[in-house]
Amino acid sequence: MTDKFGNIIVEQLPVGMMEVNCYLVYDAESKEGVIIDPGDEGSHIIHRVEELGLKISQIILTHGHGDHIGAVEYIHKRLGLKLAIGKGDAPMISDASSNLSQNLGLMLELPPPDVNLSEGDTIAVGNQKLTVIETPGHTLGGISLVGEGFVISGDLIFAGSIGRVDLPGGDYDTIITAIKTKILPLGDEYAIYPGHGPKTTVLQEKTFNPFLIEG
Repeated sequence: MTDKFGNIIVEQLPVGMMEVNCYLVYDAESKEGVIIDPGDEGSHIIHRVEELGLKISQIILTHGHGDHIGAVEYIHKRLGLKLAIGKGDAPMISDASSNLSQNLGLMLELPPPDVNLSEGDTIAVGNQKLTVIETPGHTLGGISLVGEGFVISGDLIFAGSIGRVDLPGGDYDTIITAIKTKILPLGDEYAIYPGHGPKTTVLQEKTFNPFLIEG
Protein backbone atom coordinates (compact mmCIF):
# COMPACT_ATOMS: atom_id res chain seq x y z
CA MET A 1 0.00 0.00 0.00
CA THR A 2 1.34 3.39 -1.01
CA ASP A 3 -0.01 6.85 -0.17
CA LYS A 4 1.17 10.33 -1.03
CA PHE A 5 1.11 13.42 1.19
CA GLY A 6 2.28 16.39 -0.80
CA ASN A 7 5.74 15.34 -1.93
CA ILE A 8 6.13 12.56 0.64
CA ILE A 9 5.40 8.91 -0.15
CA VAL A 10 4.47 6.44 2.60
CA GLU A 11 4.71 2.78 1.60
CA GLN A 12 3.58 0.04 3.96
CA LEU A 13 5.32 -3.35 3.78
CA PRO A 14 3.93 -6.01 6.16
CA VAL A 15 6.77 -8.39 7.02
CA GLY A 16 7.33 -11.57 9.01
CA MET A 17 5.05 -14.00 10.76
CA MET A 18 3.71 -11.22 12.98
CA GLU A 19 2.99 -9.01 9.96
CA VAL A 20 4.82 -5.99 11.32
CA ASN A 21 4.30 -2.92 9.18
CA CYS A 22 7.67 -1.75 7.90
CA TYR A 23 7.44 1.68 6.28
CA LEU A 24 9.42 3.32 3.53
CA VAL A 25 8.96 7.08 3.79
CA TYR A 26 10.59 9.11 1.06
CA ASP A 27 10.59 12.28 -1.01
CA ALA A 28 8.96 11.66 -4.38
CA GLU A 29 11.41 13.94 -6.22
CA SER A 30 14.77 13.33 -4.59
CA LYS A 31 14.01 9.70 -3.61
CA GLU A 32 15.66 10.39 -0.25
CA GLY A 33 14.05 8.63 2.67
CA VAL A 34 14.12 6.36 5.71
CA ILE A 35 13.16 2.82 6.67
CA ILE A 36 10.93 2.52 9.74
CA ASP A 37 10.56 -0.69 11.79
CA PRO A 38 12.17 -3.34 9.56
CA GLY A 39 10.88 -6.28 11.58
CA ASP A 40 11.79 -9.12 9.20
CA GLU A 41 12.40 -10.03 5.55
CA GLY A 42 15.42 -7.78 5.16
CA SER A 43 16.12 -8.95 1.61
CA HIS A 44 12.56 -8.12 0.59
CA ILE A 45 12.83 -4.64 2.08
CA ILE A 46 16.15 -3.97 0.34
CA HIS A 47 14.77 -5.28 -2.95
CA ARG A 48 11.94 -2.78 -2.71
CA VAL A 49 14.36 0.04 -1.85
CA GLU A 50 16.44 -0.81 -4.91
CA GLU A 51 13.38 -1.23 -7.11
CA LEU A 52 12.24 2.28 -6.20
CA GLY A 53 15.76 3.71 -6.50
CA LEU A 54 15.67 5.15 -2.99
CA LYS A 55 18.53 6.85 -1.17
CA ILE A 56 17.95 5.71 2.40
CA SER A 57 19.67 7.71 5.15
CA GLN A 58 18.77 5.73 8.26
CA ILE A 59 16.68 3.10 10.01
CA ILE A 60 14.23 4.41 12.59
CA LEU A 61 12.55 2.26 15.24
CA THR A 62 9.30 3.30 16.89
CA HIS A 63 10.16 1.03 19.82
CA GLY A 64 12.52 -1.77 20.78
CA HIS A 65 10.47 -4.96 20.64
CA GLY A 66 11.94 -7.93 18.81
CA ASP A 67 9.21 -8.19 16.19
CA HIS A 68 10.10 -4.67 14.98
CA ILE A 69 13.89 -5.03 14.87
CA GLY A 70 14.47 -8.42 13.24
CA ALA A 71 15.90 -7.15 9.94
CA VAL A 72 17.91 -4.24 11.35
CA GLU A 73 21.25 -6.03 11.41
CA TYR A 74 20.84 -7.43 7.88
CA ILE A 75 19.89 -4.07 6.39
CA HIS A 76 22.54 -2.24 8.41
CA LYS A 77 25.26 -4.49 7.04
CA ARG A 78 24.00 -4.31 3.47
CA LEU A 79 23.35 -0.57 3.29
CA GLY A 80 25.54 0.83 6.08
CA LEU A 81 22.75 2.88 7.60
CA LYS A 82 22.60 4.69 10.91
CA LEU A 83 20.08 3.42 13.46
CA ALA A 84 17.80 5.72 15.49
CA ILE A 85 15.37 4.94 18.32
CA GLY A 86 13.70 6.78 21.17
CA LYS A 87 16.15 7.31 24.00
CA GLY A 88 13.98 5.46 26.50
CA ASP A 89 13.99 2.26 24.45
CA ALA A 90 17.63 2.40 23.34
CA PRO A 91 18.87 -0.13 25.96
CA MET A 92 16.29 -2.71 24.86
CA ILE A 93 17.74 -3.47 21.46
CA SER A 94 21.00 -4.83 22.90
CA ASP A 95 19.30 -7.27 25.28
CA ALA A 96 17.29 -10.24 23.98
CA SER A 97 15.40 -10.48 27.25
CA SER A 98 14.41 -6.81 27.31
CA ASN A 99 13.36 -6.69 23.64
CA LEU A 100 11.49 -9.99 24.05
CA SER A 101 13.15 -11.55 21.02
CA GLN A 102 14.20 -14.50 23.14
CA ASN A 103 10.51 -15.27 23.54
CA LEU A 104 10.38 -15.60 19.75
CA GLY A 105 13.48 -17.81 19.69
CA LEU A 106 15.52 -15.13 17.89
CA MET A 107 17.96 -13.79 20.54
CA LEU A 108 18.39 -10.40 18.89
CA GLU A 109 21.13 -8.27 20.46
CA LEU A 110 21.97 -5.25 18.34
CA PRO A 111 24.75 -2.69 18.83
CA PRO A 112 23.73 0.55 20.58
CA PRO A 113 21.88 2.96 18.27
CA ASP A 114 23.69 5.75 16.49
CA VAL A 115 20.99 8.26 17.40
CA ASN A 116 18.81 8.53 20.53
CA LEU A 117 15.64 10.42 19.61
CA SER A 118 13.69 12.78 21.86
CA GLU A 119 10.52 14.85 21.67
CA GLY A 120 10.75 17.50 18.97
CA ASP A 121 13.69 16.02 17.08
CA THR A 122 13.33 16.13 13.31
CA ILE A 123 14.39 13.66 10.64
CA ALA A 124 15.05 14.85 7.12
CA VAL A 125 13.16 13.19 4.28
CA GLY A 126 14.44 15.01 1.23
CA ASN A 127 13.29 18.60 1.63
CA GLN A 128 10.59 17.51 4.05
CA LYS A 129 10.82 16.27 7.63
CA LEU A 130 9.36 13.91 10.19
CA THR A 131 8.96 15.18 13.74
CA VAL A 132 9.48 12.89 16.73
CA ILE A 133 6.84 12.79 19.46
CA GLU A 134 7.33 10.68 22.56
CA THR A 135 4.42 8.26 22.94
CA PRO A 136 5.07 5.83 25.81
CA GLY A 137 2.63 3.28 27.17
CA HIS A 138 3.36 0.23 25.05
CA THR A 139 7.03 0.61 26.01
CA LEU A 140 8.76 3.17 28.19
CA GLY A 141 10.41 4.98 25.30
CA GLY A 142 8.08 4.49 22.36
CA ILE A 143 7.96 7.25 19.76
CA SER A 144 5.73 8.22 16.85
CA LEU A 145 6.79 10.07 13.71
CA VAL A 146 4.65 12.92 12.42
CA GLY A 147 4.61 14.15 8.84
CA GLU A 148 2.29 16.61 7.11
CA GLY A 149 -1.05 14.79 7.22
CA PHE A 150 0.09 11.50 8.74
CA VAL A 151 1.64 9.84 11.77
CA ILE A 152 3.48 6.53 12.04
CA SER A 153 2.51 5.30 15.49
CA GLY A 154 4.26 1.97 16.02
CA ASP A 155 2.30 -0.17 18.48
CA LEU A 156 0.71 2.76 20.28
CA ILE A 157 -2.65 2.64 18.53
CA PHE A 158 -4.28 0.37 15.96
CA ALA A 159 -7.49 0.49 13.97
CA GLY A 160 -10.06 -0.10 16.70
CA SER A 161 -7.57 -0.96 19.42
CA ILE A 162 -4.44 0.07 21.33
CA GLY A 163 -1.04 -1.50 21.93
CA ARG A 164 -0.48 -4.14 24.58
CA VAL A 165 0.21 -2.83 28.06
CA ASP A 166 0.88 -6.16 29.79
CA LEU A 167 4.52 -6.34 28.70
CA PRO A 168 7.47 -4.78 30.61
CA GLY A 169 7.28 -1.00 30.30
CA GLY A 170 3.62 -1.04 29.35
CA ASP A 171 1.01 0.96 31.26
CA TYR A 172 -2.66 1.51 30.42
CA ASP A 173 -3.06 5.04 31.77
CA THR A 174 0.18 6.12 30.08
CA ILE A 175 -0.80 4.78 26.66
CA ILE A 176 -4.25 6.36 26.78
CA THR A 177 -2.76 9.69 27.84
CA ALA A 178 -0.21 9.52 25.01
CA ILE A 179 -2.92 8.84 22.44
CA LYS A 180 -5.21 11.57 23.72
CA THR A 181 -2.55 14.25 24.13
CA LYS A 182 -0.21 13.49 21.22
CA ILE A 183 -2.18 11.71 18.47
CA LEU A 184 -5.77 12.96 18.61
CA PRO A 185 -4.81 16.68 18.63
CA LEU A 186 -3.07 16.25 15.27
CA GLY A 187 -6.46 16.65 13.60
CA ASP A 188 -9.33 14.48 12.39
CA GLU A 189 -8.00 14.04 8.88
CA TYR A 190 -4.59 12.77 9.91
CA ALA A 191 -3.83 9.26 8.71
CA ILE A 192 -2.50 6.86 11.34
CA TYR A 193 -0.09 4.16 10.19
CA PRO A 194 0.20 1.55 12.95
CA GLY A 195 2.76 -1.14 13.66
CA HIS A 196 0.33 -3.90 12.67
CA GLY A 197 -2.85 -3.98 10.62
CA PRO A 198 -4.51 -1.44 8.34
CA LYS A 199 -4.11 2.32 8.44
CA THR A 200 -6.80 4.39 10.07
CA THR A 201 -7.51 8.06 10.82
CA VAL A 202 -7.74 10.20 13.92
CA LEU A 203 -11.47 10.74 13.27
CA GLN A 204 -12.07 7.00 12.89
CA GLU A 205 -10.41 6.26 16.22
CA LYS A 206 -12.06 9.16 18.05
CA THR A 207 -15.42 7.89 16.84
CA PHE A 208 -15.15 4.11 17.04
CA ASN A 209 -12.13 3.01 19.10
CA PRO A 210 -13.67 1.53 22.27
CA PHE A 211 -10.61 2.48 24.35
CA LEU A 212 -11.04 6.15 23.48
CA ILE A 213 -14.80 6.63 23.65
CA GLU A 214 -15.78 8.19 26.95
CA GLY A 215 -18.35 6.25 28.94
